[in-house]
Amino acid sequence: MNPILFSMPGNAILGAQLKACLPSADGMLEIHRFPDGECCPRFVTPVAGRDVVIACALDAPDDKIMPLYLAACVARELGARSVGLVVPYLPYMRQDARFREDEGITSVHFARLLSSCCDWMVTVDPHLHRHPTLSAIYSIATEVVHAAPAISDWIAANVVRPVVVGPDAESEQWVAQVAAAAGCPFTVLSKIRSGDHAVEVSVPDTAAWEGMTPVLVDDIISTARTMVAAAQQITAAGMAAPVCIGVHALFAGDALDALQAAGVQRIVTCNTVQHATNGINLSSAIAAAVGGLLSARAIN
Repeated sequence: MNPILFSMPGNAILGAQLKACLPSADGMLEIHRFPDGECCPRFVTPVAGRDVVIACALDAPDDKIMPLYLAACVARELGARSVGLVVPYLPYMRQDARFREDEGITSVHFARLLSSCCDWMVTVDPHLHRHPTLSAIYSIATEVVHAAPAISDWIAANVVRPVVVGPDAESEQWVAQVAAAAGCPFTVLSKIRSGDHAVEVSVPDTAAWEGMTPVLVDDIISTARTMVAAAQQITAAGMAAPVCIGVHALFAGDALDALQAAGVQRIVTCNTVQHATNGINLSSAIAAAVGGLLSARAIN
């Protein structure tokens, strides 16, 4: 029997994109709001004995996580056979160390919260830096969809004579994979971040890339200050205006305006967070990951 797919409020586009690729039944979920702002999930579609898939983009997560957490808990309470989350953008991954004595490693606490309410989770390119894998902090089955193949395909089809540019040394392995699959060279920048909105980058010798189109690739575009600084340095070095590609289109504050003002040629993102810049569709890969996890559970 196919799973029932529920989309959290505000996630109709994500749900429709996933439904187009995943054999599933449509589920109706309501989030009732009490006068004081508390929420109460109501499953209009019965879930007893069924595999439940709940789709929710978790950009700006603080207003979304409680309804999602309670929806998953209630689905279990009502007898769902299994509950899985499709969270294309997984937040709270960047605080993966105690950077100050008075802070905590919040990525671990967030992982404990989500692990407590569901059986499995699918996400796209989480920010894994100091945590080697999601399983290091999540106690549920997880599947990570990698955007690199789709990004490579897009570059090969849309950019003439590209050279892929990574924002920092940590991105080298990733951008090397993107470039190899796109059949083009790559380079990485040196980055120094001194604050949430303060970033300095340096560009290596660009003589070898004369006449080529730089393609800046990063996993998260949040304040966009890294891409802005990189774009400014690239054009100052005499290269063409860059194409900017991001996996997760967060665009906090004036990020989009700042990036456009930097004179970039084009901005393209994956559809992990709904945004006007979405141009790379990962829905089929996400659906395949969901199908794989559900099949594995059925076998076990």
